[in-house]
Amino acid sequence: MKLQSLEALALWSDVVTNIVRQDGHDLSQRQLGLLLAVYLTPPPHTVRGMAGRLNVSKPAITRALDTLSIMGLVKRKRDPADKRNVLIQRTVKGSMYLSDLSDQITAAAARLDAEPRLTLLKTAG
Repeated sequence: MKLQSLEALALWSDVVTNIVRQDGHDLSQRQLGLLLAVYLTPPPHTVRGMAGRLNVSKPAITRALDTLSIMGLVKRKRDPADKRNVLIQRTVKGSMYLSDLSDQITAAAARLDAEPRLTLLKTAG
C-alpha cells in the first residue's frame, strides 16, 4: 500500500476508535453517510433525493432516518407543498454531533502528523 493510503486508514482508525470508546451514538456507515449528506448539501432534502444521491433504496434511507430521528440528529416533516414528500431537516443535536466528529478528525490528523512516518510503515508491514 502507498504511504498516503496507510495514513488515511490510520486517520480513520483513530477516529473510529475514539467514537467507539465514547458513550453515545454508534452510527452505521449508511447512517453517517446520510447524516453527512443532509448537513453538507443544501436543502431541501427528501427521501427520494437522498436515495438518488447515495445510490441506495428508499427503504434503506427510511430505515437510516428512523434511527437518526430517534437519536434526534435529524427530523422529518411532511412537505406542505406536496404531502407525498417527506422533508429531512437538520437539528441542533445533529449539528453538534457533526461538529464533534469534525473536531475528532482534526485531532486525529494532528496526531498522525506528529507521528514519524517510519512508525506507520513498520506497524503496517
